[in-house]
Amino acid sequence: MDRQHISCALAYATLGLVLGIFMAASHDHGQMVTHAHIMLLGFVLSFIYGVMHRLWLHNSRGALAILQFCLHQIGSLVLLVSLFLMYGKILDAQLLEPLLALSSITVLVGLILMIVLFLKNAPAQSAQHTEN
Repeated sequence: MDRQHISCALAYATLGLVLGIFMAASHDHGQMVTHAHIMLLGFVLSFIYGVMHRLWLHNSRGALAILQFCLHQIGSLVLLVSLFLMYGKILDAQLLEPLLALSSITVLVGLILMIVLFLKNAPAQSAQHTEN
């Protein structure tokens, strides 16, 4: 799952930079919150997850790893689109609040699953280092 996470991270970085450049060129910084979430939640966190898979997680094709990836990406996409629609004043905030809440919880569950994956793999990694 390392390449999948990193590929998504790079896509988010591109999207975030394009939005940032658009805001700078238009002198309209109304999407600053959306931009920050794209860069931190989309790019940085996805990148960190990819690095964690590459360095420490050895069952990257397991059901739990796939579920974690899907929850993070779906939750992030829904959250980011909802923020864009809200801060762009395209849809009313009251209409988007349930989506924002549900997608935030989905991303949180993805984080909790990453913690579980990491902790499940920690003892095996420690044993390998002590044997060498």
